[in-house]
Parts: sequence; structure tokens; C-alpha cells
Amino acid sequence: MATEVARWSGANLIEEARKEMEDVFRRLFGPMERIKEEDKLAAWSPRVDVSENDNEFLVVADIPGVDPKDVEVTIHEGVLSFKGEKKEEREEKKKNYHKMERFVGTFFRQIPLPAGADEEKVTETFANGTITVHVPKKPGTQPRRVEVRPVK
Repeated sequence: MATEVARWSGANLIEEARKEMEDVFRRLFGPMERIKEEDKLAAWSPRVDVSENDNEFLVVADIPGVDPKDVEVTIHEGVLSFKGEKKEEREEKKKNYHKMERFVGTFFRQIPLPAGADEEKVTETFANGTITVHVPKKPGTQPRRVEVRPVK
């Protein structure tokens, strides 16, 4: 009679989990292949930070290498939209060759704004590849403190 010894191997479980995750991503997004630098740029979308203080909502988008005249910011029905075009040109010269690449591609981002945003008084600034949009809060939409009094 042969005796079998079962061993637990955490490494096998981790490897199986990794394979399962790759399978899920492959089914959702297609095969995971090495992405060329040009394709990364084509799929580019600006990173956006949204914050809030007592008086306004602040939206900051990083769009390095984009000319401000190539960016359009709109606000409609509570949605702030960034639309623009990124143009990039790279040139490489070495002893035996000269290489030049150009890319032009568009980007589009939408950020839903919370209730109480005053769409009529939006301002924006653009500096050093960062666009900052100030969306003031409507008066009366800010919370007010209610005094709590003991019952007599």
C-alpha cells in the first residue's frame, strides 16, 4: 500500500491566481502584448484630480506637451469636458542615421460635477502643462451649522 503525502504549496496557489487574473484581463481587454511607444501616446488620456473646499470645486488636469490653443474646456448639464489634441514630434540624429517621428492624436475626458456647482462662473488657467478649472459653489448650497439646544 503506497502512502501519498500531500504538500501545500503557496507558490502554486499564487501562480494559479495570477493566471486566472491574466485570463480575466485577456477576456476584457484583449491580449496583453507589449505596447509600442506610439500606441501608448495614441491611447493617452490626461490625468485629472478633483478636489473641493468650502467655496469651490477644483479640477486639475495634466496635459504636458499640449498647446493651450489646442484644448477646449466645456461645461454642460453638470459635466465638465476636456477635449484637445496632442501633437508630438521626436527627432533623433546619430552618426549613421536620422530618424524623425510625428504623432497627432486627440483626447477627451468628462468629469461629472456635484450638485451645487455654479456652471456660469467657471474660470480656468493654464500653466506649465497643467490646466486648472475653478468651479465655484452656488450660494445657499454650502452647509450651514444648526445649533443643538437641550430640551427644557
